Parts: sequence; C-alpha cells; structure tokens
Amino acid sequence: MSASEGLSIGEIAARTGLAVSAIRYYEAEGLIAPWRNSAGRRRFQRADIRRLSFVMIAQQFGFTLPQIRVELDRLPRHRAPTKADWTRISQTFRTGLDTRIARLERLRDTLDGCIGCGCLSLEACALYNPKDRAAARGTGPRYLMGDSPDM
Repeated sequence: MSASEGLSIGEIAARTGLAVSAIRYYEAEGLIAPWRNSAGRRRFQRADIRRLSFVMIAQQFGFTLPQIRVELDRLPRHRAPTKADWTRISQTFRTGLDTRIARLERLRDTLDGCIGCGCLSLEACALYNPKDRAAARGTGPRYLMGDSPDM
C-alpha cells in the first residue's frame, strides 16, 4: 500500500494495540481525522499512530480527553509532529503533572492524620473543621484538595 493511500483502520489497530472500536471512538472525539477512500473506507496517516500513542500515554498520566484534544488540536494534521511540537506539549503537561504530584504528596503526608487516627467521629474532626467551615469552600475533602484550614 502506498503512503498516498493511507493506512487502514486494521493496520492502525495492529500498530497501536487499540481495538478498532476505540479508534472509531477517538475519531468521534476529534482526536484523529481519517479520510475516506473511493470505496468509503477510513484511511489514516502514519502520523495518526503517534497521535493515538500520545492519547494512550496521556490518559495513563491521568489527563482527560478534552485536555488531550486541546494539545492535539495545536499539532499539524498534515505531517508527523516534530520534536519541537512534543517538547511544547511536554512542558504544558509537566506543569499539570507537577501540580498533581504535589497534591498526591500532600494527600500521602496528611492521610494518616485523618484516616489513621481511627476516631472517624464528628466530635474529634470538629477540631480540624469547627462548624464545618470547609463546606463554604466547596464540596469534597477541601483540606486534602489543597485548601488551607486558616483561609
């Protein structure tokens, strides 16, 4: 098959390890944009292998499809991304990962104070959150999510 004919969805699936249904889903989400040949079959560029690999890796790091789409939309569709393209994306993702790592470290370091005490009582926890002040900041475990008790 010549490069001008593109790759079939089966070839893309074999190269990426993704199910054909997953590739169709990513297409529907706008992460890849195959074209149709004269027989109406999807055809993909070789660059789509890299795009799909990036999607899989980014998802493993916890990025959402909307976050991934924003970055992929900045890449050219007509050619494979360059090292400079990937460097720019990695800097953006590094910032997000650093934030997530800091949040996880904070959770790790404070988890034993909440769950490890064994009390699980409102009376004892009221010492850390009198009159449920944290509720004014939003839902969820506000202090573990990064809010400071002295705010």
